Amino acid sequence: MSRRVRAGVLADEAMMLALPGVGVASASLLTGCAGSFFSPAYGEDEVGSGEAQVQTEPELDPAAEGYPAAPAQALPESAGYGIWDVPLAELAAPAWVQATSEATGIPTRALSAYAGAAIRVSETRPECGIGWNTLAGIGAVESRHGTYGGSQVLDSGQVEPRIIGVPLDGSAGFLAIPDTDGGALDEDTEWDRAVGPMQFIPETWAKFGQDANFDGVADPHHIDDAVQTAAAYLCERGGELTSDDGWNTAISAYNLPAEYAREVAGYAVLYAP
Repeated sequence: MSRRVRAGVLADEAMMLALPGVGVASASLLTGCAGSFFSPAYGEDEVGSGEAQVQTEPELDPAAEGYPAAPAQALPESAGYGIWDVPLAELAAPAWVQATSEATGIPTRALSAYAGAAIRVSETRPECGIGWNTLAGIGAVESRHGTYGGSQVLDSGQVEPRIIGVPLDGSAGFLAIPDTDGGALDEDTEWDRAVGPMQFIPETWAKFGQDANFDGVADPHHIDDAVQTAAAYLCERGGELTSDDGWNTAISAYNLPAEYAREVAGYAVLYAP
């Protein structure tokens, strides 16, 4: 599978850096959490079971420049539970999850996480307005919904084998981020690597990681924990995601390049036109 891997920006660090295709960023506070991204728009793998012939990749304009218009934010149908009564994956109506999975090609277990996070955040931060389709767009670009490189999301929500990015060792335009987690999350004791289906840098996860399935552990390799943390992080950085400015502020905090934002927006529109 062909892929492009690009550097993100470490949260809460002010720095000058070179990003491939972007150039040197200003020394203002650049907030981001994803260490790299794998772009499925240029790969060969299919999303979903393949039983239904559905469009799984957006039609991106290669001549496009700049940040996109914010896609409409879509909320799923709720199962009717209180947001803290059940784990994240149980918050969306099962019939909605099944029908939407068949329409989009998103695996049901990952979709349950995107939908549950949107429902939970709609009550905890109603001013944010983040939709499940934006979270799914990030999940598609970062890891093919937890299936990159042959990984899969188990019924438990755990992603196996773990999805671990390249070492952030300062080479080839990447940030140089020495190890911060003792290799606990990224299995690397020399350099940090982005981890999990939503590709968090370990230091960012240490600050923002959430336990969405109530098992007592905030785990970036668990789809529910990773997606809820991404939703909370995006709302924190963007404020509200229903405007062009708010949405792009949030997405560029997650990963800076405008091309990344256009890809995420393309998937968000594809999934909820």
